[in-house]
Amino acid sequence: MSFLTNLINGLSLGSVYAIIALGYTMVYGIAKMLNFAHGDVIMIGGYVCFCSVMYLGLGTLPSILIAVVACTLLGILVERLAYKPLRQAPSLAVLITAIGVSYFLQNAALLIWGSAGKVFPSLLDGIPPLKLFDGDLSISGKVIVNILVCLITMTALTLFTGKTRVGKAMRAVSEDKGAAQLMGINVDGTISLTFAIGSGLAAIAGVLLCSTYPMLMPTTGSMPGIKAFTAAVFGGIGSIPGALLGGLLLGVLEIFCNAYISQELSNAIVFGVLIIVLLVRPTGLLGKPIREKV
Repeated sequence: MSFLTNLINGLSLGSVYAIIALGYTMVYGIAKMLNFAHGDVIMIGGYVCFCSVMYLGLGTLPSILIAVVACTLLGILVERLAYKPLRQAPSLAVLITAIGVSYFLQNAALLIWGSAGKVFPSLLDGIPPLKLFDGDLSISGKVIVNILVCLITMTALTLFTGKTRVGKAMRAVSEDKGAAQLMGINVDGTISLTFAIGSGLAAIAGVLLCSTYPMLMPTTGSMPGIKAFTAAVFGGIGSIPGALLGGLLLGVLEIFCNAYISQELSNAIVFGVLIIVLLVRPTGLLGKPIREKV
Protein backbone atom coordinates (compact mmCIF):
# COMPACT_ATOMS: atom_id res chain seq x y z
CA MET A 1 0.00 0.00 0.00
CA SER A 2 2.96 2.33 0.50
CA PHE A 3 3.53 2.38 -3.27
CA LEU A 4 -0.08 3.39 -3.94
CA THR A 5 0.07 6.00 -1.19
CA ASN A 6 3.21 7.54 -2.67
CA LEU A 7 1.70 7.42 -6.15
CA ILE A 8 -1.44 9.24 -5.04
CA ASN A 9 0.60 11.83 -3.10
CA GLY A 10 2.75 12.30 -6.20
CA LEU A 11 -0.34 12.89 -8.34
CA SER A 12 -1.59 15.39 -5.77
CA LEU A 13 1.68 17.35 -5.76
CA GLY A 14 1.89 17.03 -9.53
CA SER A 15 -1.61 18.48 -9.85
CA VAL A 16 -0.45 21.64 -8.09
CA TYR A 17 2.64 21.80 -10.32
CA ALA A 18 0.42 21.35 -13.37
CA ILE A 19 -1.84 24.29 -12.42
CA ILE A 20 1.22 26.50 -11.88
CA ALA A 21 2.77 25.26 -15.12
CA LEU A 22 -0.32 26.43 -16.99
CA GLY A 23 0.67 30.02 -16.29
CA TYR A 24 4.08 29.51 -17.87
CA THR A 25 2.59 27.58 -20.77
CA MET A 26 -0.09 30.14 -21.61
CA VAL A 27 2.20 33.18 -21.40
CA TYR A 28 4.95 31.52 -23.41
CA GLY A 29 2.54 30.02 -25.92
CA ILE A 30 0.85 33.36 -26.65
CA ALA A 31 3.31 36.12 -25.71
CA LYS A 32 6.47 34.06 -26.35
CA MET A 33 8.04 35.14 -23.07
CA LEU A 34 8.95 33.45 -19.80
CA ASN A 35 7.30 35.08 -16.79
CA PHE A 36 9.64 34.09 -13.98
CA ALA A 37 7.62 36.23 -11.56
CA HIS A 38 4.80 33.68 -11.83
CA GLY A 39 5.99 31.77 -8.76
CA ASP A 40 5.82 34.93 -6.67
CA VAL A 41 2.23 35.56 -7.76
CA ILE A 42 1.50 32.18 -6.12
CA MET A 43 3.00 33.51 -2.90
CA ILE A 44 0.91 36.71 -3.08
CA GLY A 45 -2.22 34.60 -3.58
CA GLY A 46 -1.35 32.60 -0.48
CA TYR A 47 -0.87 35.74 1.61
CA VAL A 48 -4.12 37.33 0.39
CA CYS A 49 -6.05 34.17 1.26
CA PHE A 50 -4.29 34.00 4.64
CA CYS A 51 -5.23 37.60 5.48
CA SER A 52 -8.82 37.08 4.34
CA VAL A 53 -9.24 34.12 6.68
CA MET A 54 -7.21 35.27 9.69
CA TYR A 55 -7.85 39.02 9.73
CA LEU A 56 -11.19 39.44 7.95
CA GLY A 57 -12.73 36.22 9.29
CA LEU A 58 -14.03 35.12 5.89
CA GLY A 59 -14.78 31.55 4.90
CA THR A 60 -12.84 29.31 2.54
CA LEU A 61 -14.60 30.11 -0.74
CA PRO A 62 -14.77 33.92 -0.27
CA SER A 63 -11.09 33.95 0.71
CA ILE A 64 -10.11 31.96 -2.37
CA LEU A 65 -12.20 34.24 -4.61
CA ILE A 66 -10.55 37.33 -3.14
CA ALA A 67 -7.11 35.77 -3.72
CA VAL A 68 -8.03 34.95 -7.34
CA VAL A 69 -9.29 38.51 -7.99
CA ALA A 70 -6.22 40.06 -6.33
CA CYS A 71 -3.78 37.93 -8.32
CA THR A 72 -5.71 38.50 -11.55
CA LEU A 73 -5.45 42.27 -11.08
CA LEU A 74 -1.80 41.90 -10.10
CA GLY A 75 -1.09 39.93 -13.27
CA ILE A 76 -2.72 42.61 -15.44
CA LEU A 77 -0.82 45.37 -13.61
CA VAL A 78 2.54 43.61 -13.97
CA GLU A 79 1.93 42.98 -17.66
CA ARG A 80 0.91 46.58 -18.35
CA LEU A 81 3.75 48.21 -16.38
CA ALA A 82 6.65 45.79 -16.83
CA TYR A 83 6.11 43.71 -19.96
CA LYS A 84 3.98 45.72 -22.37
CA PRO A 85 6.66 48.42 -22.92
CA LEU A 86 9.05 45.60 -23.88
CA ARG A 87 6.78 44.03 -26.50
CA GLN A 88 9.34 44.60 -29.27
CA ALA A 89 12.43 44.33 -27.06
CA PRO A 90 14.96 41.46 -27.25
CA SER A 91 14.17 38.31 -25.27
CA LEU A 92 17.05 38.95 -22.87
CA ALA A 93 15.59 42.31 -21.81
CA VAL A 94 12.22 40.69 -21.08
CA LEU A 95 13.88 37.87 -19.14
CA ILE A 96 15.86 40.29 -16.96
CA THR A 97 12.70 42.32 -16.34
CA ALA A 98 10.83 39.17 -15.27
CA ILE A 99 13.57 38.36 -12.75
CA GLY A 100 13.40 41.95 -11.49
CA VAL A 101 9.63 41.73 -11.03
CA SER A 102 10.13 38.48 -9.11
CA TYR A 103 12.54 40.10 -6.65
CA PHE A 104 10.27 43.14 -6.35
CA LEU A 105 7.28 40.99 -5.34
CA GLN A 106 9.37 39.00 -2.86
CA ASN A 107 10.72 42.12 -1.18
CA ALA A 108 7.30 43.77 -1.18
CA ALA A 109 5.93 40.73 0.66
CA LEU A 110 8.89 40.90 3.04
CA LEU A 111 8.10 44.54 3.89
CA ILE A 112 4.37 43.94 4.27
CA TRP A 113 4.27 40.59 6.10
CA GLY A 114 7.79 40.20 7.47
CA SER A 115 10.30 37.39 7.13
CA ALA A 116 8.79 35.13 9.79
CA GLY A 117 6.86 32.18 8.43
CA LYS A 118 3.11 32.11 8.95
CA VAL A 119 1.11 28.94 9.48
CA PHE A 120 -1.49 28.78 6.74
CA PRO A 121 -5.01 27.94 8.00
CA SER A 122 -6.29 24.44 7.34
CA LEU A 123 -8.93 25.23 4.75
CA LEU A 124 -9.41 21.69 3.45
CA ASP A 125 -9.27 19.67 6.69
CA GLY A 126 -13.06 19.44 6.87
CA ILE A 127 -13.24 17.25 3.76
CA PRO A 128 -13.56 13.58 4.80
CA PRO A 129 -10.93 11.15 3.51
CA LEU A 130 -11.71 8.44 0.99
CA LYS A 131 -11.01 4.94 2.31
CA LEU A 132 -10.28 2.08 -0.09
CA PHE A 133 -9.39 -1.62 0.27
CA ASP A 134 -11.33 -1.98 3.54
CA GLY A 135 -9.62 1.05 5.04
CA ASP A 136 -6.06 -0.04 4.22
CA LEU A 137 -5.66 2.91 1.84
CA SER A 138 -6.84 6.32 2.99
CA ILE A 139 -6.80 9.29 0.61
CA SER A 140 -7.04 12.63 2.41
CA GLY A 141 -9.49 15.32 1.39
CA LYS A 142 -6.61 17.65 0.40
CA VAL A 143 -5.30 15.11 -2.11
CA ILE A 144 -8.76 14.60 -3.61
CA VAL A 145 -9.31 18.36 -3.95
CA ASN A 146 -5.88 18.92 -5.55
CA ILE A 147 -6.47 16.28 -8.21
CA LEU A 148 -10.08 17.28 -8.92
CA VAL A 149 -9.25 21.00 -9.18
CA CYS A 150 -6.41 20.19 -11.58
CA LEU A 151 -8.59 18.03 -13.84
CA ILE A 152 -11.44 20.55 -13.84
CA THR A 153 -9.06 23.43 -14.57
CA MET A 154 -7.37 21.60 -17.42
CA THR A 155 -10.69 20.58 -18.97
CA ALA A 156 -12.17 24.07 -18.67
CA LEU A 157 -9.07 25.73 -20.10
CA THR A 158 -8.89 23.28 -23.01
CA LEU A 159 -12.54 23.94 -23.87
CA PHE A 160 -12.05 27.69 -23.46
CA THR A 161 -9.09 27.88 -25.84
CA GLY A 162 -10.64 25.48 -28.34
CA LYS A 163 -14.31 26.45 -28.43
CA THR A 164 -14.72 30.10 -27.46
CA ARG A 165 -14.16 33.16 -29.60
CA VAL A 166 -11.64 34.61 -27.14
CA GLY A 167 -9.81 31.29 -26.94
CA LYS A 168 -9.52 31.13 -30.70
CA ALA A 169 -8.17 34.69 -30.67
CA MET A 170 -5.50 33.55 -28.22
CA ARG A 171 -4.53 30.70 -30.51
CA ALA A 172 -4.37 33.09 -33.46
CA VAL A 173 -2.08 35.47 -31.55
CA SER A 174 0.07 32.50 -30.61
CA GLU A 175 0.44 31.49 -34.26
CA ASP A 176 1.12 34.93 -35.76
CA LYS A 177 0.66 38.25 -33.95
CA GLY A 178 0.88 40.31 -37.14
CA ALA A 179 -1.71 38.28 -39.03
CA ALA A 180 -3.99 38.23 -35.99
CA GLN A 181 -3.85 42.02 -35.76
CA LEU A 182 -4.69 42.33 -39.45
CA MET A 183 -7.75 40.17 -38.81
CA GLY A 184 -8.98 42.66 -36.20
CA ILE A 185 -7.81 40.85 -33.06
CA ASN A 186 -6.72 43.07 -30.17
CA VAL A 187 -3.27 41.56 -29.59
CA ASP A 188 -2.41 43.65 -26.51
CA GLY A 189 -5.77 42.88 -24.91
CA THR A 190 -5.39 39.18 -25.65
CA ILE A 191 -1.95 39.08 -24.04
CA SER A 192 -3.26 40.96 -20.98
CA LEU A 193 -6.11 38.46 -20.70
CA THR A 194 -3.59 35.63 -20.85
CA PHE A 195 -1.67 37.13 -17.93
CA ALA A 196 -4.93 37.59 -16.03
CA ILE A 197 -5.97 33.95 -16.47
CA GLY A 198 -2.50 32.64 -15.62
CA SER A 199 -2.31 34.80 -12.48
CA GLY A 200 -5.79 33.75 -11.38
CA LEU A 201 -4.76 30.11 -11.71
CA ALA A 202 -1.59 30.93 -9.73
CA ALA A 203 -3.79 32.08 -6.84
CA ILE A 204 -5.68 28.78 -6.86
CA ALA A 205 -2.39 26.88 -6.98
CA GLY A 206 -1.06 28.99 -4.11
CA VAL A 207 -4.03 28.14 -1.91
CA LEU A 208 -3.72 24.42 -2.72
CA LEU A 209 0.04 24.46 -2.16
CA CYS A 210 -0.20 26.28 1.17
CA SER A 211 -3.04 24.02 2.32
CA THR A 212 -0.85 20.99 1.64
CA TYR A 213 2.40 22.50 2.99
CA PRO A 214 1.09 25.07 5.50
CA MET A 215 4.13 27.32 5.98
CA LEU A 216 3.84 30.65 4.20
CA MET A 217 6.90 32.87 3.59
CA PRO A 218 7.93 35.53 1.03
CA THR A 219 9.97 32.85 -0.75
CA THR A 220 7.19 30.25 -0.73
CA GLY A 221 6.60 30.43 -4.48
CA SER A 222 10.24 30.35 -5.60
CA MET A 223 11.01 26.63 -5.71
CA PRO A 224 7.48 25.50 -6.71
CA GLY A 225 7.63 28.09 -9.49
CA ILE A 226 10.93 26.72 -10.77
CA LYS A 227 9.66 23.15 -10.56
CA ALA A 228 6.44 24.08 -12.36
CA PHE A 229 8.49 25.74 -15.09
CA THR A 230 10.46 22.49 -15.27
CA ALA A 231 7.16 20.60 -15.60
CA ALA A 232 6.04 22.92 -18.41
CA VAL A 233 9.29 22.34 -20.30
CA PHE A 234 9.16 18.63 -19.49
CA GLY A 235 5.69 18.24 -21.01
CA GLY A 236 6.27 20.69 -23.85
CA ILE A 237 5.95 24.38 -23.03
CA GLY A 238 3.07 25.98 -24.90
CA SER A 239 0.94 22.83 -24.66
CA ILE A 240 -1.89 22.61 -22.11
CA PRO A 241 -1.90 18.77 -22.10
CA GLY A 242 1.89 18.98 -21.85
CA ALA A 243 1.60 21.08 -18.67
CA LEU A 244 -0.72 18.45 -17.18
CA LEU A 245 1.50 15.53 -18.14
CA GLY A 246 4.70 17.28 -17.08
CA GLY A 247 3.26 18.35 -13.74
CA LEU A 248 1.93 14.91 -12.86
CA LEU A 249 5.14 13.14 -13.87
CA LEU A 250 7.27 15.64 -11.97
CA GLY A 251 5.16 15.29 -8.81
CA VAL A 252 5.25 11.49 -8.91
CA LEU A 253 9.00 11.49 -9.59
CA GLU A 254 9.68 13.87 -6.68
CA ILE A 255 7.60 11.89 -4.18
CA PHE A 256 9.14 8.58 -5.26
CA CYS A 257 12.65 10.05 -4.98
CA ASN A 258 11.87 11.30 -1.48
CA ALA A 259 10.44 7.94 -0.44
CA TYR A 260 12.81 5.45 -2.04
CA ILE A 261 16.10 7.23 -2.82
CA SER A 262 16.97 10.39 -0.87
CA GLN A 263 15.19 13.56 0.15
CA GLU A 264 18.46 15.50 -0.22
CA LEU A 265 18.97 14.30 -3.79
CA SER A 266 15.36 14.47 -4.99
CA ASN A 267 15.67 17.92 -6.59
CA ALA A 268 18.92 16.98 -8.32
CA ILE A 269 17.33 13.80 -9.68
CA VAL A 270 14.24 15.66 -10.90
CA PHE A 271 16.27 18.25 -12.79
CA GLY A 272 18.63 15.54 -14.05
CA VAL A 273 15.69 13.65 -15.57
CA LEU A 274 14.58 16.89 -17.25
CA ILE A 275 18.01 17.28 -18.85
CA ILE A 276 17.91 13.70 -20.13
CA VAL A 277 14.41 14.15 -21.58
CA LEU A 278 15.40 17.37 -23.34
CA LEU A 279 18.51 15.74 -24.79
CA VAL A 280 16.31 13.03 -26.30
CA ARG A 281 13.33 15.25 -27.14
CA PRO A 282 14.21 18.98 -27.07
CA THR A 283 10.59 20.11 -27.49
CA GLY A 284 9.37 18.15 -24.46
CA LEU A 285 7.11 15.10 -24.36
CA LEU A 286 4.11 16.69 -26.13
CA GLY A 287 5.78 19.73 -27.69
CA LYS A 288 5.91 20.20 -31.44
CA PRO A 289 8.93 21.54 -33.30
CA ILE A 290 8.39 25.01 -34.76
CA ARG A 291 9.67 25.65 -38.25
CA GLU A 292 10.77 29.21 -38.89
CA LYS A 293 10.62 30.62 -42.38
CA VAL A 294 13.81 32.30 -43.52
